[in-house]
Amino acid sequence: MYNVVGVRFKKAGKIYYFDPGDFPIRKNDFVIVETARGIEYGKAVTDKKQVHDHDVVLPLKKVVRMADQKDQLNVEENKIAAEEAYQVCNEKIIEHDLDMKLVDVEYTFDRNKVIFYFTADGRIDFRDLVKDLAAIFRTRIELRQIGVRDEAKMLGGIGPCGRMLCCSTFLGDFEPVSIKMAKDQNLSLNPTKISGLCGRLMCCLKYENDEYEAAKAELPDVGDDINTPDGSGKVIGLNILERLIQVELPEQERILEYTLEDISSESATSIPARE
Repeated sequence: MYNVVGVRFKKAGKIYYFDPGDFPIRKNDFVIVETARGIEYGKAVTDKKQVHDHDVVLPLKKVVRMADQKDQLNVEENKIAAEEAYQVCNEKIIEHDLDMKLVDVEYTFDRNKVIFYFTADGRIDFRDLVKDLAAIFRTRIELRQIGVRDEAKMLGGIGPCGRMLCCSTFLGDFEPVSIKMAKDQNLSLNPTKISGLCGRLMCCLKYENDEYEAAKAELPDVGDDINTPDGSGKVIGLNILERLIQVELPEQERILEYTLEDISSESATSIPARE
């Protein structure tokens, strides 16, 4: 077991574990930590806790110190400098006629590096752009190509549901989403109805998927022949969330709706037969 504290560097970013040492770190405190990219400023999103060995990546890096007001001012200055760097980089992209879209710019806390996030349809030869940026900012330059889902996470926005995008508010990681999830939930397969602002399948398709999979494992498939208290029939429809089974009974020329419990207790509720 390891004593750790969970730290985030962005609002809806991934949570990383650090060794809190003897610092009295509480949830919502700001800390200075050492990362692979250097010294960083982050927010503790958990209190001190113990986790198993397989939940951490060793060696576990330590919290350098608690952040103070001076560190907060430094972060604000970095944000202002990043906005200026964004404008400069955009001008250089136009100057070099590069087919790329600049999404965001970020200074590391210690200003040892400037990271430019961009999207592009393919590979971009930005060697001349890097030379120009390095000459202007006189620090290490990194251009990082990201996908459209990462772009939506950085920029934010309002989804089709009317709420702020999940990825920009609370989702730390993107989980795989497939068209099968939409089919299992009997949703329209119209791309405009099941796609988010990023143009990819909506992340929320994943939220109820486990419930649908569990229900489908309990219920028969459409087209199956089953025995009911009213005779044998064919399953013609399922209400997954309510665990209801619609069965067509040829001998009685009607359709009955059953629950799993109804079948076992030999009771059913009649619904109008189809024409």
